[in-house]
Order: sequence, then structure tokens, then C-alpha cells
Amino acid sequence: MHVSLPTLSSFPPHVGEGCRALVLGTMPGTRSLAMQQFYAHPRNLFWPLMGEFFGAGPELSYDARMAKLNEAGVGLWDVLEHCERAGSLDGSIRAPSEVPNDIAGLLERHPSIGAIVLNGAKAAAVFSRRIERRIEPSRLARLAILRMPSTSPANAGIPLSMKREHWSALHAWMRDGPTA
Repeated sequence: MHVSLPTLSSFPPHVGEGCRALVLGTMPGTRSLAMQQFYAHPRNLFWPLMGEFFGAGPELSYDARMAKLNEAGVGLWDVLEHCERAGSLDGSIRAPSEVPNDIAGLLERHPSIGAIVLNGAKAAAVFSRRIERRIEPSRLARLAILRMPSTSPANAGIPLSMKREHWSALHAWMRDGPTA
């Protein structure tokens, strides 16, 4: 018997002109959905890391953080457009309910994007299972795919220092380009 769970919807993409790297989460958590902000949970490490690398830290207003990422060439979105999930944990997403975002279409509209940054194992799994095959093969071959540990507070088993080390690959890619 299938228990009905709430159907959740992600935000529109935040991608500026000249975006070079697209960070993809899975689906915003309950706090993010309530606040209508990417990575709104105060213990999520995304904004502290973006502060270190791009000056888009949590001490700034949300709009200022988003503007800083835009200036740095970093866009945000999620792999899922809709899903059923109780609570905020990626592990609670019902796989049959997953409806992917049109990332292939976004990549066509933004040819400057050269890297996909997957925030967590679930985002990487959904990308591989539901999105990768929709991207034109020659376009996919030109993309750097950076798989990062989740910045979520639920991923507390990985210390900040290790997350910082992994996420510094995004900063290096943005600084050095596709050869990094």
C-alpha cells in the first residue's frame, strides 16, 4: 500500500548570463521551500563555502549572495522539478515520484555552462539515472562533472575541512577553467 506523501516542487533555475558552472542539489528542504531560498537551513554549509570561495557568505542578504554567485559565474538549480518526500532528507524521496528538471534544455539555452556540480550523492544518482541521457552526447562530453559531498546538515559524517577540500575543486575550476 502506497502512503500519500506531499508532492514538492523545486525553484526555477538561478542562472545568469555567462554562467560557467551549474550547482545542482536534489530538491530544496522544508526550510528552503518555506523561505523560497536555496540552501536556507542555517546549518547547511553551502553558503559558508560559497563565502570562502566567491564572497557569497551567509553574512550577506540572500539577494546579495545570489548576485555574488551570478557575478562569479555560478548558477543554482536542482535535479528534480517535482517529487514526493516526507521531511527534508533526500533518502525520503520516493523514486517513482521523481520528475527531473529540464537540465538538458537549460544547457542548450546557456552554452557558457562548462561544469555541472552535483551537491551530494542523491543529486549525482538522479543526474546519472534521469538526466545525463537527455543531454546531447557531444555537449555532455564537453561538461566537467564535479561530484561533491552534500553540504546538508544531514551529512554530518563528513567534517567541514573535508567538504571544503572537495568543494575547492569548484573554485579551482572557476579560476583555471576546463583544464583544472
